[in-house]
Amino acid sequence: VQLQASGGGLVQAGGSLRLSCAASLHTFSVMGWFRQAPGKEREFVGAVSWSGGSTYYADSVKGRFTISRDNAKNTVYLQMNSLKPEDTAVYYCAAGFLVSGSWPEYDYWGQGTLVTVSS
Repeated sequence: VQLQASGGGLVQAGGSLRLSCAASLHTFSVMGWFRQAPGKEREFVGAVSWSGGSTYYADSVKGRFTISRDNAKNTVYLQMNSLKPEDTAVYYCAAGFLVSGSWPEYDYWGQGTLVTVSS
């Protein structure tokens, strides 16, 4: 399975961005988003259960970020609103078989897309 993430860029604080992640095949049960800021560990952002559509979010993004999916396109989206400078990071999409906030639980990874939020 190959994952292709896109949509990153530079945005001012308070602005919005939408990230996309397209999968080449659908052989997974969960798709998630993680991010890694310079000098920090990779952290969980959110995930979506592919069959039922249940979503899960880190507390730091709850109420600001929304994950959705398009089953027909094997694509997951991360809508990011009210962005803050501390959201600046490389964002990675991942796919796996268990809903988890732990990145080693995911089997497939996209290449990452940089999101920079200026103050």
